[in-house]
Amino acid sequence: MTTETSPFKQLTYEFQGQTVTKDWVTENNFSAPKKLIVIDDTFSADRYTSLASQGTSFVWMGDFQNAKNLLQAVQRRIKKHSAASQATDPQTMSKEFYRYRQYQAHKAQMLSRLMICVEDDLSIKLPRAPDFSQAISEAVQLPAGGFLISLRELQGFIGAHEWRKKGVAVAALGGHKIHAYYGVFSPVRGEYLDLVATAPLPNPTFIAFDIGTGTGVISAILAQRGISKIIATDLDDRAIQCATSNIKNLGLEKLVAIQKTNLFPQGKADLIVCNPPWLPAKPTSAIERAVYDEDSGMVKAFLNGITAHLNEHGEAWLIISDLAEHLGLRGADDLKNWITQAKLDVIECMKIQPRHSKANDEDDTLHAARSKELTMLWRLKQMQAGVKTLPNVSI
Repeated sequence: MTTETSPFKQLTYEFQGQTVTKDWVTENNFSAPKKLIVIDDTFSADRYTSLASQGTSFVWMGDFQNAKNLLQAVQRRIKKHSAASQATDPQTMSKEFYRYRQYQAHKAQMLSRLMICVEDDLSIKLPRAPDFSQAISEAVQLPAGGFLISLRELQGFIGAHEWRKKGVAVAALGGHKIHAYYGVFSPVRGEYLDLVATAPLPNPTFIAFDIGTGTGVISAILAQRGISKIIATDLDDRAIQCATSNIKNLGLEKLVAIQKTNLFPQGKADLIVCNPPWLPAKPTSAIERAVYDEDSGMVKAFLNGITAHLNEHGEAWLIISDLAEHLGLRGADDLKNWITQAKLDVIECMKIQPRHSKANDEDDTLHAARSKELTMLWRLKQMQAGVKTLPNVSI
C-alpha cells in the first residue's frame, strides 16, 4: 500500500502489531507492491517466487547474509531466457532484443521485491549487516526518518561505490584514473576513448564543447590534446558532480568549465563532441539512461543543433556504436539520413572493434549482433550551400 504525503512514495506494512510507514527509495519504474509483508530466515524461495509473481513485496527482518542467499535462490527459480539466438537478420534480432528486455525486466522486478529497512543514520539493524552508509549516501538523495530500499538496488549502490573507489585507468590519459559515480556511465569501454585521442583535430581548435559529459573523461582527453578551453555540459546532477570531481583531480579546472544545461552551451565552438546512449529503447531506471535513448532522441537533437553552434571551419564528432543497426532497432541508413537532414557532411567515419567481454561471449542472447558491433566516430562538418559530399560510408 502507498501514500502520497511525501515527495517519496511511501509504503505501509504491519510489524509486531503496529502499522509502519516508510519512504520507498527506488529509481526503477516498477509499480508499487500490491501487498507488503514482513519475512525472515524461515521464508522459502518457492513461497517468495509464488507471492512475488502476484505483486507482493517483502520487508526482510532476518539475517542480512541470508537475505542475499534468498535472492540467489529466487534467481535460480526464475525461468531462464533462451540461449544465444542464431538469427542474423535485423528483424529477427529486434524481436530477440525485446524478448530479452522483457525477461530482464521481469527478473529485475521479481528480485527487487525483497526490501531492506535503512535507519535514519544509514545503518541496517540486521544481524551480520555491514556498514553501507557511505555507499548509500553517495548514490541517492535521502529522506529523513529512514527508508525502505530493495536489496538489489542496495547491492547496486555497493558495487558502484567500489568502482568509484577503484576508478578506471584510461590509457588515453596516461593511465590516470576516472572515478564514476552511481548512475554515471563508467568509461570501461575504452575503445571509444582511443578514437577521441587519435581523431585529427580541426585547425585551429581553440574551443570545444563536450555534450553529455558524464564522468568528464572526453573533456580530459581533449584538454590533454592541447585544447585550451572546453565547455562540458550535462543535465544530470550526478554527472555534473562526477565530472567536476574528476576534472579537479586531474588538475584541469583552468581548461574545462562544466555547465548544467540541455545539450549545447551558448556560443560556438571549433569542435563539438557527443557520445550519446547508443540503443534506441526506453530506459526503465535512471541508471539505464546512459545506455538507452528512446527513439534516438538525443542523437537527433545533437545532430540538428550542430550548425547553430559550430564555427565555419569546425567539426562535430558523434561517437556511437552500430549495435542498434545489427539489432534491427535502427535502419541501416537512418543515421546517414539524419546527418544529411541536419545539413551536415561526413568527413570521415573512424571505426574500432569493442573490447568488452560480451563481444566474445557466445552464450550471450544477443551474441550474433554483438559480435559484429563497431564503435564509430563520425567526423562531421557543415554542408556547403548546394553541395552534398556525404561519402559512401557503410555501417
